[in-house]
Amino acid sequence: DPPSSPQVVEDGGEEDEEELSGGEEADLRSSSGRGSLLTRRGITLRVLLKDGLVEPGDGVLAIHYLGKNFVGDLLNDGKIRWVETGQIFNSPSAWATHCKRLVNPAKKSGCGWASVRYRGQKLVQYKTTWLHKYQPSADMSMVSEEDEDEDEEEGKTAVQADEKNKNNKPGIIDVMVSRRTDRERIPVRYCTLGTRDAARDPHTLVELSAFSAINRFQPFNVAVSSNVLLLMDFHCHLTTSEVVGYLGGRWDTNTQLLTVLRAFPCRTRLADRDSASAVEEEICQNLFMRGLSLVGWYHSHPRGPALPSLQDIDSQMDHQLRLQGSNNGFQPCLGIICGPYYHGNQGVASTITPFWVVPPPESFLILTAPDLVQFSQYWCPDTTMMDKIKGSLSCHAPKDQAYSQILEHVYSQLSCTH
Repeated sequence: DPPSSPQVVEDGGEEDEEELSGGEEADLRSSSGRGSLLTRRGITLRVLLKDGLVEPGDGVLAIHYLGKNFVGDLLNDGKIRWVETGQIFNSPSAWATHCKRLVNPAKKSGCGWASVRYRGQKLVQYKTTWLHKYQPSADMSMVSEEDEDEDEEEGKTAVQADEKNKNNKPGIIDVMVSRRTDRERIPVRYCTLGTRDAARDPHTLVELSAFSAINRFQPFNVAVSSNVLLLMDFHCHLTTSEVVGYLGGRWDTNTQLLTVLRAFPCRTRLADRDSASAVEEEICQNLFMRGLSLVGWYHSHPRGPALPSLQDIDSQMDHQLRLQGSNNGFQPCLGIICGPYYHGNQGVASTITPFWVVPPPESFLILTAPDLVQFSQYWCPDTTMMDKIKGSLSCHAPKDQAYSQILEHVYSQLSCTH
């Protein structure tokens, strides 16, 4: 357990960030041009928290250095608490320097923004995103010049080690080059995207939220066989292109449990559309022969985080609508993403992420119609418009908990928007 009075460590070397007042943080957004030193050091975790690019949380920060892993909590005030000891650090640089000196006492600086990762992504990427948004004319090279030093240092170490062992381990330089050229995409919160339009990059990654984090009950429970996880992971390791497969299982309306019993890999890549129909027909036959239902799908993000893109969310929503069941019944559809070769994973294990999409209210509401119904008004002397729609919808709804929760979500959105 963390000590009751944690030690605050301020050892960050020359690259420690400056503490800014509220007015100075506002000045950051209004400044332009090269941004001077504020561009490089003035952007603190507190700034990123205030503008919603990151969120506080337990275990969301990590450092991987020379085979050692360090995990930290991001606090509400922008400080970092090292999980192992409970020590508090004022900045990423202070924490990175402290941790690296434990491994390598000769280490002089920590290059914190390049070394510390937030949910698998380097903090320097969030700094760059902030600058693009609030200082689009700033010189991006000033953001990354201290961060690139760390990457170059660790890259040189790996190459030098390979030079010593090149007769025994040929090809490791190629692996390191491949790793350095992986394109990192920063996940965003869906609520920050605003209106979806054609100009929005469909490959934008979206952070996932637990149902408890948005004050909702999880509409169903999921059980996945270990054989399914093994086959999915193996399939996703076979190619650096995206692969896809389907999930077979059973849905129990009484217990609200979705059980995934088998994975059916498509023996084509996601981009091989010519043979997709034949492969899908074969999988449908296998499902029927085994007495299983189609309960979901999976695909890979070979070198990226196991988080859905906007395109994945649209596909998942489409699958959910197709598998919702007959006679207005409710049957969930599970989406799973596997990230086998992403270097932000903890160790060598792939990250496997299940997800489900909560339909946004704008998908079923027309908010700009001139004759929009006001549900607080009365339909008849003793019945409001809201009571009217509740009574009508309940005539069609099956008597199960999950569908009732969806209807309650619809009613709450109608109340908020009208």
